[in-house]
Amino acid sequence: MTSSSIQRLIGSSASGHDRAFASQLMEMLAIPVFVLDTDSRVMIWNRACERLTGVQAAEIVGTDQHWRTFYEQRQPTLADLVLQNRLDDIPHACHDAVHGNLSAESWCDMPRLGRRRYLAADASPIFDERGTMSAVVETLRDQTDEKLAQIALQQLATRDGLTGLANRRCFDETLHAEWARALRQKQPLSLLMVDVDNFKAYNDANGHLGGDECLKRIATAVASEMRVNDLVARYGGEEFAVILPNQSLKGAAAVAERIRCRVERMQVPHRLAPTQHVTVSIGAATAIAGPDNDASQLIAIADAALYRAKHLGRNRISLPV
Repeated sequence: MTSSSIQRLIGSSASGHDRAFASQLMEMLAIPVFVLDTDSRVMIWNRACERLTGVQAAEIVGTDQHWRTFYEQRQPTLADLVLQNRLDDIPHACHDAVHGNLSAESWCDMPRLGRRRYLAADASPIFDERGTMSAVVETLRDQTDEKLAQIALQQLATRDGLTGLANRRCFDETLHAEWARALRQKQPLSLLMVDVDNFKAYNDANGHLGGDECLKRIATAVASEMRVNDLVARYGGEEFAVILPNQSLKGAAAVAERIRCRVERMQVPHRLAPTQHVTVSIGAATAIAGPDNDASQLIAIADAALYRAKHLGRNRISLPV
């Protein structure tokens, strides 16, 4: 039963018998339901709502503290927004302009339970015989399991299965978005291309399982040097790409050198390498986004710098000439 169905049952046009039946029905519904009066005080808080929130009706009915059952800090529920005629205040909410109904989904803190839940809510006004709003009914659906499954699927679509880093698809999308942001904000955008030196020889000597383990260790080393807004992706094979928003070439070179040193300190044995351990070569590039260039040019410049680092002897960083 939706909130609009309940609205029809307990509206002023319904008989006293229907309203009593609706109140009893709401109490017994498996769907969490609560009703607010025009002062945002709780009139009804059914048993399913008690189970969902961990808050008993006796604690909440007659108060305007219902928000505490969903949030750590005060903010309106959908029912409150309907009462206050703030139907456009929630992004991505579905709004029925004719009937004033509002639907939305969001994460809620659920302080009493001590764990966040992803709730889908519908809120509908109840009108008296003069057409004046007299109350608002809100129904809730716990969709946490479905949301977590959706997030897991999205991560599978954007994560590299071996290293857990972003995959090539995620890299391409992020670089496009960061380029657009750099263009708007007139900020520099830097890119590192990181390649494991002599990896084919390592793979031949240690087998694919050994090669996979090496790549996972390199991925961890690269990711450990990142800021919150940076992105590390497995670009392909033994190559990694690092997007550094609002980072100068000097700053990008410093990050690249830290990555190179960290990998070197790992001392992963590689008897066929000149250093006798695994190393990386890194090409760095920086661009100021503009109408006359694009992100593909940034990749090309970083790739050329990487090739130069390889040509000069590996285990080094190279900047554009």
